[in-house]
Amino acid sequence: MNEALPPCPECSSEYSYAMGALLVCPECAHEWSDEAAAEVPERVTRDAVGNILADGDTVTVIKDLRIKGSSTVIKVGTKVRGIRLLDGVGDHDIDCKVDGVGPMQLKSGVVKKV
Repeated sequence: MNEALPPCPECSSEYSYAMGALLVCPECAHEWSDEAAAEVPERVTRDAVGNILADGDTVTVIKDLRIKGSSTVIKVGTKVRGIRLLDGVGDHDIDCKVDGVGPMQLKSGVVKKV
């Protein structure tokens, strides 16, 4: 009931209260740290040479990639258009469709931004 405390991020209840270093919502029992809500790190994905990648970019493969479970190889210089960046899928952080191969996931360390 203190105007200085933020509302609950889960249920938007205005009745949050401080309990030690945490803020607590009495309606949904959600606990959160006020500092953690303010510090949300932004995810930055870089290609093999350090360029920042974004959704929709066109990239080029910089080394031959063997496809697991197949005899097909993606050759050096293959252009991949319209990439989507993934978050939290192991170390494969690019979702794309490679012409002649189909949909797949790539590591950002094997591509270069065009």
